[in-house]
Amino acid sequence: MAAAAAHKAQSDMNADAGGQGVAARSREGSPVACDFVPSALGTREHWDAVYERELRTFQEYGDTGEIWFGEESMNRLIRWMQKQKIPLDASVLDIGTGNGVFLVELVKHGFSNITGIDYSPSAIKLSASILEKEGLSNINLKVEDFLSLSTKLSGFHVCVDKGTFDAISLNPDNAVEKRKQYVMSLSRVLEVKGFFLITSCNWTKAELLDVFSEGFEFFEELPTPKFSFGGRSGNTVAALVFQKK
Repeated sequence: MAAAAAHKAQSDMNADAGGQGVAARSREGSPVACDFVPSALGTREHWDAVYERELRTFQEYGDTGEIWFGEESMNRLIRWMQKQKIPLDASVLDIGTGNGVFLVELVKHGFSNITGIDYSPSAIKLSASILEKEGLSNINLKVEDFLSLSTKLSGFHVCVDKGTFDAISLNPDNAVEKRKQYVMSLSRVLEVKGFFLITSCNWTKAELLDVFSEGFEFFEELPTPKFSFGGRSGNTVAALVFQKK
């Protein structure tokens, strides 16, 4: 049940951002001031309600809920970290951790210095419940708004975002400024030469390169599912790695 609810939310986000939102962009493909149609999917109230439902469902049925972008999205990121020989004790921040399932996978692959943040208290409660069920107690969980961080979060070697920047892009309340704040927050928490891994269904590679051009260098594009239609092909999501200058 929780998985179905979250899947519907993700499908709605894809429809809003990938359909109406894309149509509102400039013809050149670069973001403009009103590039996305505002949506409740960009608000804290929406995600509080989603994770309150998922928390109740987990407590009643043990259902951990949806994996954003699917299991392969997690495996893709972990394979990259292993290929780059990221130390297992490197500090990793999961931005908008949701149900915390990605944190569980990181631990299963040996990573030990992991922090998950989310602005929804219910998401953090759900993550904590899932981690407890898995017998994991060495993961840091914090209720944190990434756009208004506490002074304690800094010095991360790797930051990961799977869908959080997408949600921020749909916020009805001045999303353009919120995206700028996101970039500033990222620069603050990520150490110099640290890596930022982002997976997005709303933004193309070219647009992400533009958004994160200030203070970050493009490092690598990760392979994602492709589609073909009308003789043209493309990607359903974009997955990029940046490195802080």
